[in-house]
Order: sequence, then structure tokens, then C-alpha cells
Amino acid sequence: MVLRIFRSGGCLGPKVYSEVPDGGWGWIVAVAFFLVEVFTYGVIKSFGIFLNDLMCEFNETNSRVSWIVSICVFVMTFTAPLSTILSNRFGCQPVVILGGFLICLGTTCTAFTSCMNQIYITIGIVSGLGYCLTFLPTVTILSQYFSRRRSLVTAMASTGESFAIFAFAPAFTALKTHIGWRYTMVVLGMLQGTILVCGLLLCPIIIKPKTTESFTKPLRKQELNNSPPDTELSDSMSSRDSGVQSFKELEHGLQMGGQQKDGDAFQTPQCQQDTTRRCRNKLMDLSVLKEGSFLCYAGFGLFATLGFFAPQLYIVELSVSMGTERDKAAYMLSIMAVAEIFGRLSIGWILSCGRIRKIFVLLGCVLLICLVLVLFTVVKGFWGLAVCCALYGFLLGNIASTHIPMLAEDDIVGINRMPLAVGVYVCIQSFAGLAGPPLGGLLVDITQNYSSAFYSCAAGTGIGALFLGLVRPAKTGFLCTKRSQHLPKQPCCQAQGSG
Repeated sequence: MVLRIFRSGGCLGPKVYSEVPDGGWGWIVAVAFFLVEVFTYGVIKSFGIFLNDLMCEFNETNSRVSWIVSICVFVMTFTAPLSTILSNRFGCQPVVILGGFLICLGTTCTAFTSCMNQIYITIGIVSGLGYCLTFLPTVTILSQYFSRRRSLVTAMASTGESFAIFAFAPAFTALKTHIGWRYTMVVLGMLQGTILVCGLLLCPIIIKPKTTESFTKPLRKQELNNSPPDTELSDSMSSRDSGVQSFKELEHGLQMGGQQKDGDAFQTPQCQQDTTRRCRNKLMDLSVLKEGSFLCYAGFGLFATLGFFAPQLYIVELSVSMGTERDKAAYMLSIMAVAEIFGRLSIGWILSCGRIRKIFVLLGCVLLICLVLVLFTVVKGFWGLAVCCALYGFLLGNIASTHIPMLAEDDIVGINRMPLAVGVYVCIQSFAGLAGPPLGGLLVDITQNYSSAFYSCAAGTGIGALFLGLVRPAKTGFLCTKRSQHLPKQPCCQAQGSG
């Protein structure tokens, strides 16, 4: 019954365009993505304000408490293929609504836990799975509504994460001093119910060229007469990605082979039906693992993720250890968040100009953020750390808003394969999300110095920059020069990239 509602027409049904609209309903999707960012990554990166409360409440170490975020991030990213498969099969609307419900459930239940292991389940597993089912379908469908302005709109919408950090850090710090951290969790869980509304707004997009409109209408009528209710076309329309691809292949089949008439309607060739069926069944693309450019980019995501979460977790405690008052130290997250907003907007504007290859811009940002992570351990005092937070937030905004949409570029996999490959990429990235915060917490417990967590982040980001620098050579075939001399007609990297 629920799926019938999402498959039906009307305001929340599929949106049909003759070409990628670069706007239209995409602006509503952009607003939904902004709110999803607020209550997913914004909450995860603000979770550091609860670390001290949890350590005192349950008498636990930094390393043990850090596992909460680690498990959450790991589940969120490791289950990305599941999110891709469910979204391609049922559409992103019901999947995001289910994810929003799990997030609300996990956060609210945390208020009633009595030990750390229970929080591992509520926040780590339940909410982590909800974050996965919510974030990936939203960012993927937003990429489908835009082409020329994709980088700019994605960057603007992703500032929701930064606004959340800016607002949540001081607000929840003040709130938990009045009502305690448990009731603060209940309030947060209720606010995350906004995601349920956002899920309703994620209407799938169908590209229907005007030149073939007269052909597709009779075809659709005949298919409805000759096919069972659960037709391949209705399945593809309910799907976030395969609906677009199946319709394009259907149009191509009409132009190439569907020239037979029966009364006033066209008959679909058997080969076209097979193609549509194969497209429907292809819920995830594992062939990208054969491409050198994608493997290098996945290596970048794997190691660079080590530097994405630990600074937000430990910057407050690092500031306190350097003599800053705890109330003032909480503003470090706000400084970082404001700078991240400017970073996301500026990188969107730069990439939309199209004057420089986007992957080179991303590489420059990764190298700079590696340097800033080292500077955290060198500077002294409130203002020194504030400058580092501003620089880190600005560069993090550049990277965070582009590293997933970058998959849509031809240097990686391209827009047509991006919705199927994003789950594989994020799944590979998940292992660093699992290891990053606990590794930093373990180093802090051993050295009794919060600077050691920033060194581990810098090392991981540096290795990630190395892999990112190899993406373009792998795509162009430069890394396969020796083998190409023996196979002049088909260079190995070209053969891999053409799949």
C-alpha cells in the first residue's frame, strides 16, 4: 500500500522532464538535502559535546566512548550497498522515511540506556543504519536533478551540516546543563523527525525526450494492456536511478528496432524487453572495482576519512588541555562550522566555473588540510586554535561537499554509473570511519596528549592525497604505459574504463 502511494502521480510522484532540468523540483530536493545534512552529519560531528558527560556517567575512557561515533560511522558507510539496493528497488522516498524513523528511534532510546554497550546499539547500529538509508539516496537524487550547476547546488545544500554544528554545539551545551544529557537526547531525537518529511519530497526523476513522446505514449498503453500489474516500466518509474536508465534504453530500442506496427501502437522487440529486465535487475555496479581510477579514488576516501571526524571529537578537549576555559572551548566547533559554510559555498562556485579540472582542486584541498592538522599540535592559546579551526573548517567544507558528487565526473565513473557505484565507494570508506576515532582515542589514552589524535589524522589524510593524485593518471592510462606498448590497440586502463 505504501509503495503504491509513492508510485502514483501527483505532487509526490515521479517528475518527468525532457532533459536534466538544472532546477525545477530539484530545488525542493536541495532543501530536503539541507535538512538531512543538519540531522545526520551535523549531529554526528556535534556528538563531541556529549563525550565528557558519557565518560562521567558510565566511568569510561576516551577510547571506549569514541567507539560510539566509530560504530555509527562504520554502520552508516558499510551498509551503503544496502541503501543503494533498496533505493534502486523501491525508490528513495520510502527508504529515506525508514531511515528517518530509525534515527529518531535510536537517538531517543539512548536517553534510557544504562551502560555503554547499549549506546553502541542505539546510536551505533540503529541510528547508524538510519543515517545510511537517509543520506545516500538524498545526495544521489540531488545529483540527478542538476548538471551544469550540480557542484554549486550540492555545495550550498550541504552547508546544512555546518549550520548544525554552529547551532548545536552551544545550544545543546546550554540545554544539557539545565535538563541533563538524557533529556537533551530526547529533544534531539524529536527534532530528527524532520527527516520523515524530507523523505516525502524526494520525487524520482524521469527523462523523457520530446522527440520520442509520440512513440512512447502508444507503447505505454499497449504495455499496460499486455503486462501484469507489476510491470517493468512501473518498477523503473518507482526506482530512483534505474527508472531513468530503463526509460532511456527503451527510447533507444524504439528508434533502432521498434518499427513494427500493430494498429496504432508499436510492439516492443524481445531484445528490448531483455535489456529493460537486465537494467531493472542491476541494483548495484561492482564492475567499477575493475577500473584503476575508481580504485585509486576509493583509496583516497578510505584514508582521508581518518581526518574527517577526530578533530570535531577532540578539539574541545584539546583546547581545555591547552588552558582554554571549557565554555570558550565549545566555540571552537562553531568557528569550524562557520568556516566550513564558506568553504562549501566557495568550492561550489569555483567548480561551477569549469576552468580547471575538478579533481585537481580537490587534491589541493586535501594537501592543505593535512598541513593544518599538523598545525593544531603546534599553535598555542585560544586564538591560535581558532585560526586552525577556521582553516580546517574551510578546507573540510571544500572536501566534504565534493568527494561524493565527484564520482559523477568522467574522471571517476560518470553520472550514469554514479548512483550504482556510490554504495561501493562509501562501503570501502567505512573501514576508516570505524578505525579513525578509536585510534585517536587509543593514542590519547597512551600518550595522555590530545595532539596525538591529530597526528594520526594528518598521516591518514596524507596517504589519501597520494591515492587521489593517482586517479587521473590511472584514468588516462599513464600508469599502464608499459603494458600498453604490448597492446597498442587497447590500452589496459582504457579497456577498464570503457566497461
